Amino acid sequence: MAARGFFERLAGRVMLLEGARRILLTLAAGACAALALPPLDFPAAAFVAFPLLVWLLDGVGARPTLARTLIADFSVGWLFGFGYFVAGLWWLGSAMLVNAAAFAVFIPFAVLGLPAVLAVYFGLATALARRFWPDSAFRILILAASLALFEYLRSFVLTGFPWNELGVLAAPTPMLMQSVGLFGLHGLSLLAVFVFAAPAVLADRHGRGPVLALAVVVAVAHVGYGAYRLAEHATSYVDGVAVSVVQANIAQSDKFDEAAAQKIFARQIAVTEKGRESRRSDEAVAPGAVTGAGARIVEARPNTRTLIVWPESSLPFVLTERPEAVAKLADLIQPGETLIAGAPRIEPMPSGGERLYNSVLVVDDNGEIVDARDKVHLVPFGEFLPFERYLERYGIMNLSEMPGGFSAGTERRPVPLDGAPSFLPLICYEAIFPSEIAASAAAERPGFIVNDTNDGWFGMTPGPHQHLRLAELSAVALGLPLVRAANTGISVVTDPYGREIGALALGATGTIEAGLPEAAEPTPYSRLRNLPFFGMLAACFLFGVSVWLFISRQTD
Repeated sequence: MAARGFFERLAGRVMLLEGARRILLTLAAGACAALALPPLDFPAAAFVAFPLLVWLLDGVGARPTLARTLIADFSVGWLFGFGYFVAGLWWLGSAMLVNAAAFAVFIPFAVLGLPAVLAVYFGLATALARRFWPDSAFRILILAASLALFEYLRSFVLTGFPWNELGVLAAPTPMLMQSVGLFGLHGLSLLAVFVFAAPAVLADRHGRGPVLALAVVVAVAHVGYGAYRLAEHATSYVDGVAVSVVQANIAQSDKFDEAAAQKIFARQIAVTEKGRESRRSDEAVAPGAVTGAGARIVEARPNTRTLIVWPESSLPFVLTERPEAVAKLADLIQPGETLIAGAPRIEPMPSGGERLYNSVLVVDDNGEIVDARDKVHLVPFGEFLPFERYLERYGIMNLSEMPGGFSAGTERRPVPLDGAPSFLPLICYEAIFPSEIAASAAAERPGFIVNDTNDGWFGMTPGPHQHLRLAELSAVALGLPLVRAANTGISVVTDPYGREIGALALGATGTIEAGLPEAAEPTPYSRLRNLPFFGMLAACFLFGVSVWLFISRQTD
């Protein structure tokens, strides 16, 4: 009873806040939720943030008109979202400092403008939830479903930007990632908001017991399923296949210096050769051996074929235009090795001119390009400029500083390899779109994912840590190993359950010498994709709205 009285008083104080104090608390609650994101990974903060959001919504009184009521409901979600996204995405401003003379003026847009746009999704979610807001603990079901629905929409509307989806808050470790294999990240977002908001119902008089019991069951099931899945599935490796992930740690500013192209290429080769020397020094190559900073070595295992993986834009030129570079690669790649490298690719157009693609090239031990895949999902303002003709009049260009930017690839499909399982190439932030990845892997299931990326734009900030977590969740959702090569980090090799076999820290230079983990059996999410999520969403809305209708009739 004492605990209930405490929560009732606390909820009452929050609900009665007005003016600046109410605005500041709503912003602070959103920022508090961001403490659960990588690299801090402090989920307890979400158990504070979401109850505050519930009580702040409880405190929105009726307005003279429906329009004013909707605006008031929307404003609570928008302020919460703005605080969340500013606290979680402030590091985007560092990309504008790579060429500060040209782009520093856009820092306010990156740090404040983009969060303001993304917060609209949260505002629309709270406006929807408040339309069916019962005087009962079951209202948090409506809130969870509404936020999950708009997180789903955020994943594809206007090309999509599902960075730091709310489900990430509930997945700080491999054990807590396994649920995404059942119903995807959107489904985890729904359950996460429901559980994180559950302490708010301690102040309620109606429905408190069933809701708290359900929240405990969901939380225990989430943890228990993860523990069971990891305990029942040990890491296994593909016989006779190894990977060598190269992290050359090249400053992003150097990549814009054409005079430095040869130096960058030479550094990639030197780090690769050093990794090969470490393999030869011990015939039993460790699945998790790491050269350079952040070394971590586990059980040894012999391998015969080696896949050398270079990160996005590791070749700072069009390879087919540099015969001397092709010759050097032919010398570098030894028999039994295959190079998978991120590089630009040019393709002539029938009508004249050329298209430039951000691609992954596969080069065999003869130095020949045997396959290539182009990036399909480009980064707006980074790799292409929306409304290009209009914006270029004002001197605005994409961050890659290329007139016209990159062209988008037409399809994403696995790449077959000689003597190794096929892989699905995901370039940079393509790895944060699990629905697209699942669709690409549906017809032909690959053996593993290669995520070539370049997070050098963001320096030593939370950005690379968040990007890694999203890529890991996508891989776990499909039950596929992840081989991630990042220019400045964080490079990793994980098994299909998200357990790291080897890793290189942010800002380190070196290679990961690892066995290639075997894929797991296809997960429910890989087969059904978002169908389980849609079922969960419908069930929550139907039940929540039914409670709202029942209570409304009782009070009429």
